[in-house]
Amino acid sequence: MHFVNVRSILSSLNGMNLYRGCTHGCIYCDSRSLCYHTPVPFEDVEIKQNAPELLEAVLIRKKKKCMIGTGSMCDPYMHCEKDILLTRRCLEIIERHNFGATVLTKSDLVMRDIDLLEKINRKAKCVVQMTLTTADDALCRIIEPSVCVTSRRFQVLKEMQSREIPTVVWFTPLLPFINDTKENMEGILEMCHSAGVRGIICYGIGVTLREGDREYFYSALDRHFPGMKDRYIKYFGNRYQVTSPENARLMKQFHSFCSASGIMHIPDKCFKYLFEFPENLNEPQLELFG
Repeated sequence: MHFVNVRSILSSLNGMNLYRGCTHGCIYCDSRSLCYHTPVPFEDVEIKQNAPELLEAVLIRKKKKCMIGTGSMCDPYMHCEKDILLTRRCLEIIERHNFGATVLTKSDLVMRDIDLLEKINRKAKCVVQMTLTTADDALCRIIEPSVCVTSRRFQVLKEMQSREIPTVVWFTPLLPFINDTKENMEGILEMCHSAGVRGIICYGIGVTLREGDREYFYSALDRHFPGMKDRYIKYFGNRYQVTSPENARLMKQFHSFCSASGIMHIPDKCFKYLFEFPENLNEPQLELFG
C-alpha cells in the first residue's frame, strides 16, 4: 500500500472513494479494468490520507444536508481499513455535521462502525449496502477469496436489521455457467427477505469483462474451473456485456419474488431511496417565540 494526498474527495454526486485498489481478490472485479487507471498491481492500495480533512472542509461549506456515499469503486472496508481508519474517521465527520451516509461493502469489518452508523441513522439517515453473489460459501471462497463469506454477510444484514439500519443488497455479478442457477437465486432472495432488506439491485444475470478485468478473470477460471475459459470465449467472444443464457428466466423469478415480498427491485427506485435525504431535516427550524 502507499499514501497519497489528493486535491478533492467528494464527487458532484456526493460520492467518495477513500482508497484505490483492493485486497479482497474477487475474480470478477470490474474495478481492475485498465480504463479506471487504478494501481498496478491492484493490491497495491492507494490510501488517500488527507480525505478526512478534505471531507470536513466540503461539508462545512455545504448549504444543504445530503447523503454521502462510499464504496462505488473500491471497498471502504478492505483489510487496511482495520488499521488506517479512513472510513471510520469520515463517518465521524459525517455524523458530527448531521449528514446522511450510505456505504457499500462485502466486509464484516463494517460491524466495527455499527455504533456510528446507528448514530447517523438516528440523526439523519444511514443505509448499509452489501454485495451478495452466491448462497454457497464454498463457491464464495473461490470467487471472493479474501473477504468474509456470504453466510457472514447475511449475519451482518440481520444485525443491521436489529438496529433498524436500512439495508440494500447488490445481487451482482452472477457468473454464467457458475452461479447463474435457480437454486442460487432462491438462496440469495430468501436471505434478503429474512434480513428485511429494503431493496435489491440486480441489472441482469451476467458479468462485465474488459481489458485488465478479463485477463484476471480468465486466469482465475483456469485455476478453479478447468475448461470454463474456453466455454466463455466460444459462447461470448470478446463481449463487454457477458449475459447468461438463463437471464430471462432468472430475472422473471427475481422480479416476481421481490414484488411479492415488497422489496424494491427496480434500480432507479433503489438509487432514489439510497440518495434521498430526509427533507424535513433540511428545513430551517423556527425560533422559539420568534
